[in-house]
Amino acid sequence: MKRYVMTFLVFCSSLLLHAQGRAAINWLTFEQLSDSLHVNPKPVLLFFHTDWCVYCRKMDSAVFTDKQIIYMLNSRYYAVRFDAESVDSLCFDGQILTNKSSKKRRGSYHDIAKILAARHGDLIFPTTLILSPDFTVQQRYFEYLSPEKLLKTLQ
Repeated sequence: MKRYVMTFLVFCSSLLLHAQGRAAINWLTFEQLSDSLHVNPKPVLLFFHTDWCVYCRKMDSAVFTDKQIIYMLNSRYYAVRFDAESVDSLCFDGQILTNKSSKKRRGSYHDIAKILAARHGDLIFPTTLILSPDFTVQQRYFEYLSPEKLLKTLQ
């Protein structure tokens, strides 16, 4: 019996160590992005999401966990994820941007999302933008991107 318990404990600890060693995307904040672009310019992926968006969560679980995508983003891009309904103020490129609402609520969007993620004045989630190092929009996607489609976009 003692042998089974020890085997089980070793198995569980190896699972924990494996889970901790998984690769992950190095997500930056907008403030970190601004500093990073000045030091080492490279393309940017912006991912705008909300808590209630099912396809946003699907991208988190199925796309942003893909090893090839993690490698591409971490090695060739700066990646920023931002909750479009955030009430936190942020300073980007010398400007203070806010959400007019003091409480997080559905449909009350942050200024940065309104500026960068709107299509014809409407916000659709998830929204993924690919920007050049000088922050010029190269591509905008207002949809779920499969791992294959995002990988093709990043290459």
